[in-house]
Amino acid sequence: MSASNRHRRIALIVIALAACAGACRRSGRAPAALSPGDERLEIDHAGLKRSSLVHVPPQARAGKPLPVVLDLHGGGGNAESQKKYSAMDGLADKEGFVVLYPNGYGKLGERLLTWNAGSCCGPAMKDNVDDVGFLLGLVDALSRRLPIDPARVYATGLSNGAMMAYRLAAEAPDRIAAIAPVAGAGYAAPSHSKRAVPVMHIHSVDDPRALYLGGEGPPFPMTNSRVTHEPVEAVLARWVAANGCAPTPVETRSIVGAPGTLDAGQTARRLEWSRCRDGAEVVHWKLTGAGHVWPGGDRHFLEKTLGPGTAIIDANVEMWLFFRGHPLPAPR
Repeated sequence: MSASNRHRRIALIVIALAACAGACRRSGRAPAALSPGDERLEIDHAGLKRSSLVHVPPQARAGKPLPVVLDLHGGGGNAESQKKYSAMDGLADKEGFVVLYPNGYGKLGERLLTWNAGSCCGPAMKDNVDDVGFLLGLVDALSRRLPIDPARVYATGLSNGAMMAYRLAAEAPDRIAAIAPVAGAGYAAPSHSKRAVPVMHIHSVDDPRALYLGGEGPPFPMTNSRVTHEPVEAVLARWVAANGCAPTPVETRSIVGAPGTLDAGQTARRLEWSRCRDGAEVVHWKLTGAGHVWPGGDRHFLEKTLGPGTAIIDANVEMWLFFRGHPLPAPR
């Protein structure tokens, strides 16, 4: 076969494949299934192209529906930074759950992204972006690519991402089974929710940015933008009331950092409000000595900005133990 004929044949194959792809899209065929490992998922929502990184565990090969954890980055971060910092993939592979690391909203590509958590933060709040709709749409898109268990969809996040997890729980209690915000509070709990949403909140009293006692935090790096934070315990009190829990917590664990380790001088107390309606709980890991950080994550990540890291607890392990005990209740 001459070179010109070979080139013509290749061109015809390319054209045929392109035509088939277009026909497949028009026919409404299901998109390709996701395989174990790392993938990228993109959707169009409210006139915007939105995206997420996805980590699929090896257990997906069995074809059984898997739990899903939405892991939301902090203000100014992105999916890639949260994936690296929270290091949740290893636990996901061990326990058999999918992790979604969504990208927030911004105007510089996938840099300096924020979430519209209602009272915070940045461009997402100012432009009133529909991040609740985006995150729920992302879960729907995932379900078309992989068997997932709709009764076991959970949310966590750091800082602005933690606030966004609260907003998800408040506005979609029928979709989000439980949440575990880290180092961020501030979205009002629903006063008359149809369902009590289990909450685990992880926060250090010595957080230098999302102030535990409330008040105006320091400016975001390289900006003059500040956020006024609500007191953590006031936010938790609203969720305790909304969930119908006993008003006084019980301390169920107390940890002191071992002398001679990097955790020396740090503490962690687990406070639990029980007897909530619908079998829910509100749990607070109250830390001292740590900064605005993800416990168990890279303790030197942005240490000058965020403060001291900690491994006094592993946030991933604690929240997963909490999540797996709180699926959505069966419909009545």
